[in-house]
Amino acid sequence: MEAACAPRPWRYGLLAGSYLLFLLLGAAVLAALEGAPEESLRRELRAAAARLLRDHRACLSRAQLEGLLERFVAAGSYGVSGLGNVSGDESWEFTSALFFTASVLTTTGYGHTVPLSDGGKIFCVLYSLLGIPMTMLLLGCLLQHLLPFVSYRPVQYLHMRWGFPLAHVALAHAMLLGLATLGLFILIPAVCFWALEGDWNFLESVYFCFISLSTIGLGDYVPKGSSQPPLHELYEISITCYLLVGLLAMLLTLETAYQLQEVHAVIRFFAPARDSPQEDDDRAEILAGDQFALATVSGTASPDRPMERGAT
Repeated sequence: MEAACAPRPWRYGLLAGSYLLFLLLGAAVLAALEGAPEESLRRELRAAAARLLRDHRACLSRAQLEGLLERFVAAGSYGVSGLGNVSGDESWEFTSALFFTASVLTTTGYGHTVPLSDGGKIFCVLYSLLGIPMTMLLLGCLLQHLLPFVSYRPVQYLHMRWGFPLAHVALAHAMLLGLATLGLFILIPAVCFWALEGDWNFLESVYFCFISLSTIGLGDYVPKGSSQPPLHELYEISITCYLLVGLLAMLLTLETAYQLQEVHAVIRFFAPARDSPQEDDDRAEILAGDQFALATVSGTASPDRPMERGAT
């Protein structure tokens, strides 16, 4: 049967225009906030280089200094540091490679460590082509099995046991789950990183946790922990586990929030208008088998038609 849909181009234009304005706003705010610190840091570096050349002008030229600094910067882009004693901070011993692998397969990709050899680059490409879909499949299966226990059954229990409106319970549950995720996987780990990373403050620790679990992975903050071999390996394994479990918790929270009727109202606003009641019936039959829908538990709502606010 041919679907009869009336396009809503003005709503797509509104969505695209809003997103463009959002991008421009973010760029403007960051440019205003970061421009002055960047220029200040540049002046400090130039002043330090000038002092070094002035103190050692008899044996050090500007070309030599700049050449050395370029080597350090280039090595740093590969995760190799030439500063101080870094014998306990190798980038490619097993636990560091495990951390790198987890960051690649979860698409976090901090960029603090990258393959040096051509063989490593080729292997990383081929490994990611297979590993990223496998990671998505694993996370999807885990979500399918965990969502009933984490989201649907608690909501349904409160709805059936106490008679609260299903939509109200779902909204309160999503908010509590979000707060729990924030506390257990952002704030508490941030306190741990704050204590273990000597040069991080609490804000930087929170920033690292959020950047990691949102898979943004800028790489400007990467935990190092203790340089002692046993503790260093344990620390990197713990961070790898945190990254995987925390990502799953974030996905559970987002999937729970996606089922809210408020979210579906926004989606329906931008979706094509359906003129055919038969199309709605056909789509409802397809969605009835969706195990991610609240309807699987309650039998009264589907992900496309969340419970009304006053339903009991």
